[in-house]
Amino acid sequence: MTETITAPLHWSGPKKIALRFFLLLFTLHIFFNPNGVLPYTDVIAGYLIEPFHTIIPWLSKHLLNRAEPVTTFTNGSGDTTYDYLVILFITTLSVIGTLIWSVLDRKARDYNKLFYWLCVILRYYVGITMLSYGFVKVIKLQFPSPSPGRLLQSFGDASPMGLAWTYMGYSTGFNYFTGIAEVSCGLLLFFRKTTTLGAVLGLVVAGNIMAINYCFDVPVKLLSTTLVIMSLFLLAKDAHRLINFFFLNKTAPPSEIEPHRFGRKWKNITLCVLKYVMLVYLLISNIYGDIQAAAQYGDAAKKPHFYGIYDIGNYVVNKDTIAPLTTNTVRWRKLIVSNSGYAMVKKMNDSTQNYAFRENIKAHTIVMFTYADTSAKYNFTYTEIGKDSLVLKCKFGLDSLHINLKKFDMKNFKLINRGFHWVNEFPYNR
Repeated sequence: MTETITAPLHWSGPKKIALRFFLLLFTLHIFFNPNGVLPYTDVIAGYLIEPFHTIIPWLSKHLLNRAEPVTTFTNGSGDTTYDYLVILFITTLSVIGTLIWSVLDRKARDYNKLFYWLCVILRYYVGITMLSYGFVKVIKLQFPSPSPGRLLQSFGDASPMGLAWTYMGYSTGFNYFTGIAEVSCGLLLFFRKTTTLGAVLGLVVAGNIMAINYCFDVPVKLLSTTLVIMSLFLLAKDAHRLINFFFLNKTAPPSEIEPHRFGRKWKNITLCVLKYVMLVYLLISNIYGDIQAAAQYGDAAKKPHFYGIYDIGNYVVNKDTIAPLTTNTVRWRKLIVSNSGYAMVKKMNDSTQNYAFRENIKAHTIVMFTYADTSAKYNFTYTEIGKDSLVLKCKFGLDSLHINLKKFDMKNFKLINRGFHWVNEFPYNR
């Protein structure tokens, strides 16, 4: 008969203290970092977290004596000063709460039920996060293919994060590979029997995310580190079994995975139904939402008519042809038109200027302006000559401009034209 590892009836003091601390820490972390997947949770979380945009800066100034005020909160970056102060805040609260709890509940024999439900919460939190991480890769939304501007950018001018985004965005297949791994991890964590496998996969997947974030300076270091710690916590119960299996070549007996049932049957049925409704909702909302987003601004989005890279030929100002001298800080060298209504002008001295780009195909007009000065606009009329030549004309202030452009074929880039080869007689490392 196979022996099953059951939940202990008496916990050691350090184990009880650890449970109290991690329960408080993880619960507070989830409060400050909700998944935002379920309907209206973002709105509710916004109201609940808003007061801390005042409390945390006040504590920073008066308790930590930090001279620099905290004015930036969690945004596209999850590693702001505010976020680090939140980690310090919730860790301090967790320590204080653990001390008080340990004094008030020092006679407790075990926390088997609390441990079980904490694991359920972590399974769902990590699982939901992994599903959202995974689907934006499977749909190829998180990492776009290299844009015209990115293709012209030198490696040396790219930020570490930009380099990582280009590396990931280049390969659709690699996006599928990493995305499927993350989706698989998320799905496995929703079921008790596959929790250990899901947590092992989560440790590997979240560990890879964490490594990229640390090594390429991606500002999601705190969240990815927390996902790794949560995966380790989920594996803690099976640590002895895993060590036996992977390292000691010993038998790993089955673990106790029976759920903690409520006394009334309808409660258990309700929870089960809610679980599957939530899982179906998560799958549909992630897939549908990401497909819609991809059609708006991802690789599947409709590209502007003038999308691409244009080399500047004749550049005439007030009927005077401006020579293409590299010392000229005004003359255009290239026009790069990207998705989402943006363009970049590269000048002769290699400096760049970003513009909003609005094209009207019916009226044959192009409007370009910077958000720093929306009143100063290039109101071009254009003429297309063949498939790859363009003439722009406009009045800009007191000057008249006449610019000839020729479209550059982006397939000339090695990154685009190299493709995949089963056979390589020699390494093609350029």
